[in-house]
Amino acid sequence: MSANRYSPSPAQGSYAAPTTADPVRATLTIPGSKSLTNRELIIAAIADGPGRLIAPLHSDDSRRMVDALRALGVGIEEVEGDGEFGPDLVVTPAKLRGGTTIDCGQAGTVMRFISPLAGLAEHDVHLTAHETALHRPMGGLISALRDLGVDIDDEGTWALPFTIRGHGRIRGGRVEIDASASSQFVSGLLLAAPRFDVGLHLVHTGEHLPSLPHIDMTIEALSRRGIRIERPAVGEWLVEAGVPRAKEIAIEPDLSNAAPFLAAALVSGGAVSVTGWPVHSTQPGALLPEILQAMGGHVSRHGGALTVKAGTEIRGLDLDLSAASELTPTLVGLAAFASGPTTIRGIGHIRLHETDRIAALIRNLRELGGEAEELPDGLRIIPRELHGGVWMAHHDHRMATTGALVGLRTAGVEVDDIGTTAKTLPEFTLLWDRMLRGAAA
Repeated sequence: MSANRYSPSPAQGSYAAPTTADPVRATLTIPGSKSLTNRELIIAAIADGPGRLIAPLHSDDSRRMVDALRALGVGIEEVEGDGEFGPDLVVTPAKLRGGTTIDCGQAGTVMRFISPLAGLAEHDVHLTAHETALHRPMGGLISALRDLGVDIDDEGTWALPFTIRGHGRIRGGRVEIDASASSQFVSGLLLAAPRFDVGLHLVHTGEHLPSLPHIDMTIEALSRRGIRIERPAVGEWLVEAGVPRAKEIAIEPDLSNAAPFLAAALVSGGAVSVTGWPVHSTQPGALLPEILQAMGGHVSRHGGALTVKAGTEIRGLDLDLSAASELTPTLVGLAAFASGPTTIRGIGHIRLHETDRIAALIRNLRELGGEAEELPDGLRIIPRELHGGVWMAHHDHRMATTGALVGLRTAGVEVDDIGTTAKTLPEFTLLWDRMLRGAAA
């Protein structure tokens, strides 16, 4: 993405997490949703004319998506908007072309959403990623695309890097997929499916399907642009062939990125408000009000803002986070200060995210004197008095923000690489400082 006057200067390197003895009291505005931004970019790229994304996210992940679509021939222009965190984007569809290499970086949405789209391009598209992301699951998606007739050369690895030999079309039809490793497999196919010759009949065959809200988000985004999708059974989708309507779409704040700020209210005994909180949202972060209230917070809405105030204690819970596993790091940080143990279940698949999040969280807590144990599909946190030390980010944005949250009440915590927050929230340290100063958005 080209430079613009809004571009933040993300903090880099180690970060001495600020500690406060005072209750945090602040009102903040959070940048746009990464999940929505990248979905809307894909749909706009195959729409029936130019469309506009209002207040999209500008981060490493969204930049990778913009770069990927531009490499396929799509026109994307930055235009002045009213958003605090960057320009709007005007997307002009074009006939998709190959003859290019796309570097997905660490962005799971890019590797899983661009792959089906590349099958619609003319000529070869080579996909690769940052070395820390080459392990991320792709086999289920590769298998489904091959069953749809897409020619993929992965040299037998079932993983990145690989080359898609595009022929300008995908027939579509019925295909089965095991998306147990990532709901993004389903979303990637659904997003491209309207441009398949006969649409798509997709059937999930795995035992479980993580992050269902993200699939609902994909379906809602397509439906909003006139694409008809039926769900005849659980884990089954029918997408009619068609061309999405070009529209102006306003991007919601990223509710999962709001999590550490709202959790800071409970950790510090204060109150934090996030502006522009949607009344309805398919983002997994929409579950935060219910979860934080169950953990002892007081949650209210007023004037479009969501406010979380600390209660008398942070309560430990037994949580099934299968629908919102990306909230796990923040809630583990919060659970470290609870009055009793917390068990988080239904998140076994996060072992295959930017890092093995379960192992990394347990290791970091233990390094600071905490106690946690791994479960087959999650982990259990037993609160203990914490001390300072290095909190390892492991190239994972949510690990880094959790280190800052833990440091809010534990002196001497140092996050080894705060720059990883640029993946989805380059403004993290700026907003964290703004929160600690009690500034209004």
